[in-house]
Amino acid sequence: MSVREEHLVELVDDDGRARGEATVSAAHQPPGRLHRAFSVLLVAPDGRVLLQRRAAVKTRFPLRWANSCCGHPAPGESLVTAANRRLGEELGVGPVELTEAGVYVYYAEDPATGRVEFEYDHVLRADVPADLPVRPDPAEVAELRWVDPATLEADLDADPRAYAPWLGGVVNRLLRPSPPARGAAPAGPCVDEVNEAAERSGGR
Repeated sequence: MSVREEHLVELVDDDGRARGEATVSAAHQPPGRLHRAFSVLLVAPDGRVLLQRRAAVKTRFPLRWANSCCGHPAPGESLVTAANRRLGEELGVGPVELTEAGVYVYYAEDPATGRVEFEYDHVLRADVPADLPVRPDPAEVAELRWVDPATLEADLDADPRAYAPWLGGVVNRLLRPSPPARGAAPAGPCVDEVNEAAERSGGR
């Protein structure tokens, strides 16, 4: 088990209020425990977003294409601090200015690993220069590519199994941002659930 699997995450209720903590590993064991997470999208001046293909050693949805960076704040840690830390660890990027585009709750099971994703996910956006230097950690990231988000939405419908199950909701919040929430628990999260049988046989 990797060291990161023993890190603590913040358990939350359906409204995003903190209600305890658990290790990453425990929170992602079936049937899953709802916890706070973040998904970062780096956006170039032409509107394209940076996608990463998750490394083969990932315990949840390895080798799937996902957003630029994602992770979990430690209990009590700010989203901005946690997200910039992970941007540095995964991509060698940052710190960057982040804004929240929305929140949603999603649930997915990974048929390959049997792990579960049950997350209260804060979608964070950073506008970055076209020549942003990126130094991905091969233990985290297998590949990178820049893509138009409208094209990506269409491809998510055409070939969903090539992508992490949370990516559709992340791109939706980017293209259709909701008003920023106050405090740690944004109001009115949208709830998404992955319904494909192949994703639910056992899904960051």
